[in-house]
Amino acid sequence: MKFFSDYTNLILIAIAVISGALLAWPVLMRRGRGLSSQDATQLINRRNAVVLDIRSAEAYAAGHLPQARHLAFADLAGKAAQVAKNKNTPVIVVCQSGVQSARAEALLKTAGYAEVHGLDGGIDGWQKAGMPIVKQGVAK
Repeated sequence: MKFFSDYTNLILIAIAVISGALLAWPVLMRRGRGLSSQDATQLINRRNAVVLDIRSAEAYAAGHLPQARHLAFADLAGKAAQVAKNKNTPVIVVCQSGVQSARAEALLKTAGYAEVHGLDGGIDGWQKAGMPIVKQGVAK
């Protein structure tokens, strides 16, 4: 008990707890948010993630991520089983701003997909990060 009665030790314990909380803060705040453009690129390149664009056909044709598959959100519930052959394959869901992808994530997780991520900021966030999009078969 003498250890806890010494004020120097209490200050050191407080510093350790505060520094641990500050280190954990970014991880805790990221929970529930989507995948950044850089993290999505790594997931696509390293683990062959399936990129699923859930926007309208017109928005998809106007520009989408390279290698993205199109499946409108309205059709997702009925065709969720066709997204990937292996349900352990990572799936990245892309919408316009990142809002609708959260609902699609929940739908795909319910369908049995183990790893589903929404792209943070959607296609808008992807473009703001300076990442390429494909229009009519031409990368831009």
